[in-house]
Amino acid sequence: MDLPSIVVHPPALDGSRRVTADSETLGIAYHLDDVVEILRLADLDEIEVEESDIIDWQGGGPDDWPGLSEHHAAE
Repeated sequence: MDLPSIVVHPPALDGSRRVTADSETLGIAYHLDDVVEILRLADLDEIEVEESDIIDWQGGGPDDWPGLSEHHAAE
């Protein structure tokens, strides 16, 4: 099976990151778990999100989620 070229785009002003496969937008992620779920829904759940070479993390890696600390600061 040929896997698409997956890109997690740089964070937007709200900290969200667009996830695309080839040129198709799969979804918007606000956390690493969202990326995992977006790929699962696209039947790409065999991909190890944090370790896969086929995911191009632009503007920061799997641990870079600006704004995340504000969302979880109250917890």
